[in-house]
Formats: sequence, structure tokens, C-alpha cells
Amino acid sequence: MAPTRRPLEGDPGTVKPTILHGYFAGAVGQITEAHAVYYHTHWGFDVSFEAQVARELSEFAAGFDSGRDGLWVARQKERFAGSIAIDGRHAETDGARLRWFIVPLKFLGAGIGRQLIQQAVGFCQDRGYPKIYLWTFEGLNAARRVYEKFGFHLCEEHDVAQWGQQIREQKFELGLGG
Repeated sequence: MAPTRRPLEGDPGTVKPTILHGYFAGAVGQITEAHAVYYHTHWGFDVSFEAQVARELSEFAAGFDSGRDGLWVARQKERFAGSIAIDGRHAETDGARLRWFIVPLKFLGAGIGRQLIQQAVGFCQDRGYPKIYLWTFEGLNAARRVYEKFGFHLCEEHDVAQWGQQIREQKFELGLGG
């Protein structure tokens, strides 16, 4: 499937990022690399994290259904500038799952994260999904602020040992009334 390209809104005078919607060659590798590098460097996650992202993202891409699922990658000057996905496989029962949301540090503050979340939430609203949920962990404060600005609320949390670390997993939900 050929991705659709759409420039993002941005400040005049800056290079506007482009959002690619849908799978394109290299998407799985770029998203996996961004997650692996960031979470290893800043949180000490081990190879099991990278392997899990690669495996689950590959499975998502292989079963991607554009009527049910969404995948958006932001690019600026042909460089990866962020991603987000909606897994709609269980949207009617458990809610749509927001996944693989990341904006590399060099692009923070440019509004890319906000615009990626807008794309994902709008996609779910257009499909009449009743809710969106995501799993994250305590300490990702910038991402949490973006989630909360869109109305997501913390509904569950617990401590776990995974990816070579002790973390406090958190589940956020957004009711859409669909």
C-alpha cells in the first residue's frame, strides 16, 4: 500500500514535517530503532524490549487493515521525526490500542507529538470506536502531558519487572462515546 503524504500544520518559516499514513518500506525498522535507542539510552532497557517492539510491530504491519488500523510516521527533511499507530483488532470490545508513539528528542517541542495524537484520535472517532487505550510507564512526563491534554486518564497501574528494569506500568484510556 502506498502511504499518503500530508504536510503538518506548523509555524510559518519552519520546515513543515510530513506525515506518512500507512505502511511504507522501512517503517518497521525506523520505528523499532527509534524506540530501541531511546529506551536503552534513557531508561536502560535491554535487548528484550527491542525484540518485543520489532516482533509486535512486524506482526501489526503484516496484518495491517487500513479500514481498521492506523499507522502514521512524521518525517522532516526525509528524517524520521515520530510515529504512532492504532491497532483496531479489538476496538469494539477492548477499545482501540494506541501504540508505538515516539518523537525523537531533536524534534520535541515542534508539535509533532500533538499532531500525531490528533491523527490517531481523529481516526478512531471517524470509525466510531468507543475508546482508545495505551500502556506506558511512569516517568514519561512529556508524553503523559500530551495524553492528558487530549483527555486520556490514568485508569490502572502496577509494578513489573521487564526489559531488564523495574517499572511502574500505567494504562491510560480515552472514552470516545462511540
